[in-house]
Amino acid sequence: MKPVAETAGLRVEAGGRTLLDGVDLTVRAGRITALVGPSGSGKTTTGRALLGEFPPGARVTGRIVTPGAGHVGYVPQHPAAVLNPVRRAGALLADIAALRPGSRRDRRERVEQALRDAQLPDPDLVLRRYPHQLSGGQQQRVVLAQALLLGARLIVADEPTTAQDPATRQGLVETLARVAERGVAVVLLSHDHDVVRRLAEETVVLRAGRVARRGPTAEVLPVPPLPAPRRPPAAPAAARLAVRGLTARHGRVAVLHGVDVDVAPGECLAVVGRSGSGKTTLGRCLAGLHSAHDGTVLLDDTPLPRSLRARDRARLAAVQYVFQDPRAAFDEHRPVLDQVARTAVRLRGADRATARRAAVRTLERLGLTEEKTRNRPGELSGGELQRAAVARALLAEPRVLICDEITSGLDPAARDTLLAHLAALRDRRDLALILITHDLTAADTLADRTAVLDAGRLTVRT
Repeated sequence: MKPVAETAGLRVEAGGRTLLDGVDLTVRAGRITALVGPSGSGKTTTGRALLGEFPPGARVTGRIVTPGAGHVGYVPQHPAAVLNPVRRAGALLADIAALRPGSRRDRRERVEQALRDAQLPDPDLVLRRYPHQLSGGQQQRVVLAQALLLGARLIVADEPTTAQDPATRQGLVETLARVAERGVAVVLLSHDHDVVRRLAEETVVLRAGRVARRGPTAEVLPVPPLPAPRRPPAAPAAARLAVRGLTARHGRVAVLHGVDVDVAPGECLAVVGRSGSGKTTLGRCLAGLHSAHDGTVLLDDTPLPRSLRARDRARLAAVQYVFQDPRAAFDEHRPVLDQVARTAVRLRGADRATARRAAVRTLERLGLTEEKTRNRPGELSGGELQRAAVARALLAEPRVLICDEITSGLDPAARDTLLAHLAALRDRRDLALILITHDLTAADTLADRTAVLDAGRLTVRT
């Protein structure tokens, strides 16, 4: 079977660094090939090379051919970056459907079929919403629907199970399997080894831009470690953060209904639930980023203003939020290290030298070197930016840290390092943690209690 796409001796240099060093890759129709490896190993650079896209000023040598690919579809790790924020999902998809001849009804049917193929079971609801009104998982599936509408013969899926609950993740696994069965080649870039084992026939391991190993997936991937046991239950403590009767809206649509929950000092509460259940909206309400809500949020028994702009510096520092999409949360024109350090200057009044030293220490504890973080955000991988976003929030020395899908772009080793650091801070500083996640391993490892959101209603279990 002739390859749909192929690279030979692919080398990419940019910004004085070697991003890829002699990568050979063969992708065949109807097969799923996985690229795995640590954050920054070159997975995304390889995937984007198949689209003919490279970092600005990159020097590229070697060979890239895509004789059977036609249009190459790309499902990025952070889908909001490729969705027009001022157009509804229906308009975005209708524009793509209009590229092929047919009646308006034909175009509508193709859009709805693509949404169903991408595991979006309620097309009418999704089509009416703007990207910011969709969950991260819904955004990702809209982008997948775009690629399917374009008739791609090769799809590069960059962390496609990021920010998705187990049921939705299973649906996407089935979708990609069906796509491959129709003869479409899929290149899967992923830290989710369980999904890779279930989908990919071949796995290629990248390290520092080189192919470290390749072969049948069952032979290449290690057995996943068992999660660490939870801590024994602690004695009841007064709430650090308390939520009473929280009802939130997007426009006229209620997305949270009468939520009540407490988080104590030194406690981690995991918030889980299907994509679109209201998890991110809950976190944004607590952080003052979504003020369209009723109810009360209390910090140490004192009501917090609903809007971030009404909170003083002390309360801004006390409640920190780590965004699900870290790339959108950083200024693309300034070095990451400077942006992390600025938190200590702005919220704690530290001088620049002290703030910079604290930023370097925190970043290094999370596995990021000073040299790496002197770069701008575009030169870091998604997983590296996730850890930098956590470090930036920690520089405020918060009393409450709200983490929205902070492990979605991390390989297992980086995830374990991050969770261990947060566990130490929780125990040493009495930090209250709210972990919004689909990563059940992370929840089992770190959380003392779990809150399940279902259609905007919350149930807490111990």
